[in-house]
Amino acid sequence: METANCSSGSVRNQDMGSQRDLSLVPERLQRREQERQLEVERRKQKRQNREVEEENSDFFAAAFARERAAVEELLEGGESFERLEEAASRLQGLQKLLNDSVLFLAAYDLRQGQEVLARLQAALAERRRDLQPKKRFAFKTRRKAASSIKVGAAPGAPAAAGIQASPLPGKEEGGFGSSWVCGFSNLESQVLEKRADELYQRDVLLTDLSDCTIKLYGNPNTLRLTKARRCKLLCGPVSTSVFLEDCSDCVLAVACQQLRIHSTKDTRVFLQVISRAIVEDSNGIQFAPYTWSYPGIDKDFEGSGLDRSKNNWNDVDDFNWLARDEASPNWSILPEEERKIQWD
Repeated sequence: METANCSSGSVRNQDMGSQRDLSLVPERLQRREQERQLEVERRKQKRQNREVEEENSDFFAAAFARERAAVEELLEGGESFERLEEAASRLQGLQKLLNDSVLFLAAYDLRQGQEVLARLQAALAERRRDLQPKKRFAFKTRRKAASSIKVGAAPGAPAAAGIQASPLPGKEEGGFGSSWVCGFSNLESQVLEKRADELYQRDVLLTDLSDCTIKLYGNPNTLRLTKARRCKLLCGPVSTSVFLEDCSDCVLAVACQQLRIHSTKDTRVFLQVISRAIVEDSNGIQFAPYTWSYPGIDKDFEGSGLDRSKNNWNDVDDFNWLARDEASPNWSILPEEERKIQWD
């Protein structure tokens, strides 16, 4: 009797186990079907994203080529200020097109676009210079250079030493391919300024500066700061790239399409940038959003082609830090309580 009860109990347990197995089968199948559908959806979305990128790239290439040809035609026949101003306007549109396409363009296409823009901007500057009435070289250039400097904390320092206020021949390292370069060099403890009409679409080179405050009002094409110590640099929107090299204990406010920092330490950067900022062989770099302002900055942003609604100030690539799951020790976000800077 006892054996029969055990047998019947065993049968009942087997039946219950079979029922549980049968009840689990639909759940497994359902889960597997859901996973399959999710994978199909992921592949579909990936394919659609790729098609969108290809369509965007094709649209960009066609639009860029069309506007580039129009600008080149205007510059080739640029014998009047009206044609040059039209070329400048279309060149601004070309810059904006490139800035808006940064996210989906390949690195090679982006670099090629930047080189084309730099060449066209240099050609525009040369055309404008050719149409300017000829001036006597003596004294006027000296007075203009000296007027761009306000003597700071060091009385008796040479007011105009080392200023590059005229075009420089040749190609500068780091992307300064234009012959239309201006800037300051070999100065200490001074307040240095350049106005919008001096900077428009020019390449700015600042080098060998110590304890200086540099204010650049307007819209340069490129900007490079090298060998600076304990300097404060405030700059209006830069159409293309800003390069920072061999600097220490500096404070910068810059807006640009691309920022590269090399061999620099203990520097704060108040930044507005379209693409990802890059640091290399550097440490102690701190980032915060761009906050400098001055009368006319809105117009300068329009002329630069930069989109003020886009700012990747805290999206930084460190070429010396390859670990993806750990933050780089070479740069950090500047705490909000330390962002209150007296720009004037």
